[in-house]
Amino acid sequence: MKRIQDDVWETTVEKPFPGLTTHAYLLIRDGGNVLFYNTSHRDDIDIFAALGGVAFQLLSHRDELGDSIAVIRQRYGARLAGHIREQDEFSRIQPPDILFDKREVILGNIEVIPSPGHSPGSTCFLASPANGKRYLFTGDTIYRGEDGSWQAGFIPGYSKAEDRETLADSLRLLQTLQPHLVFSSAFGGSEGFQEIFPADWRGHVERALEGLLG
Repeated sequence: MKRIQDDVWETTVEKPFPGLTTHAYLLIRDGGNVLFYNTSHRDDIDIFAALGGVAFQLLSHRDELGDSIAVIRQRYGARLAGHIREQDEFSRIQPPDILFDKREVILGNIEVIPSPGHSPGSTCFLASPANGKRYLFTGDTIYRGEDGSWQAGFIPGYSKAEDRETLADSLRLLQTLQPHLVFSSAFGGSEGFQEIFPADWRGHVERALEGLLG
């Protein structure tokens, strides 16, 4: 694991499939640490203890599910959160404690932003910690590609044709945000997060939309 912000730790990279790399991110908070996404690295899960444990685990979508969710729950009592449209998939590993189906603020300063398209329950999270920065966790709705550009999470052979416009609508919603750092779950290059000028985010998303819609 490595510290990438005063209050954010990045887990060791994982390669669940050829050409796919992922990280999870631990946000350190006075109200209980939040793990975004998931990791199967047992060494990292052990390190969480020295950082204050995991009070909540927020998954952006069902592709992040894995047996380690139950391990994190057992070790730290982490409350699992996900979208109601993927409740059945979650329950095969660990029944979720927190379900959401609309845009709302949870845990005091984390905005839940449903963003279907990559999967039916894909969700982004906008955290606003006390340091004044805004952290956007996008899951696979929009991710950093191999060249460092941001790309829409439409996967040929996996996504359905009708998902394209659904995903486009989700990206248009994300385009209205002004994050300081953006963290995707999967990524194709050397790093899954980027620190940006908030006003520049709209342009990043616009290019992702152009790639999605042709």
